[in-house]
Amino acid sequence: MILLGGQPAAHATGPRAAMSYVRPPGLPIVDAMTPAVLVLTGPVTQDEVTGLCDDVRMLLESTGAGCVVCDVAGLGPPGLGAVDLLARLELAAKRAGGRIRLRDPHPGLRALLDLVGLRIEVEGQPEQREPALRVEEAVEPGDPAL
Repeated sequence: MILLGGQPAAHATGPRAAMSYVRPPGLPIVDAMTPAVLVLTGPVTQDEVTGLCDDVRMLLESTGAGCVVCDVAGLGPPGLGAVDLLARLELAAKRAGGRIRLRDPHPGLRALLDLVGLRIEVEGQPEQREPALRVEEAVEPGDPAL
């Protein structure tokens, strides 16, 4: 039976009638890969680091997403302990086939990460592989060629 507009089409004949399609009601089904969020609060002790690394691996495996968002707003004052934690979380994520992304990092923490050469993606910033949109570099006359 051919349906047109949800009703049987008794009058539909010919080659177009066989190709009729009725769209199901509602929104189309979309398989979205929403990253999980791991909220880091307070100063983290060395004993807690292993458990947090396990949490990152578990979140990557259970969600199937390639990224875990680490909310670091409540992490406390930036220091080398926080840098060590984030380096270990990034390593655990990479070993599980994913990565971490930081949410709301303190500017001091971002500066420390840059200082030690740890490149972790931050929410709201373009990825390092992608050039920023609408960026033009000005060249002054007399500048040496690169």
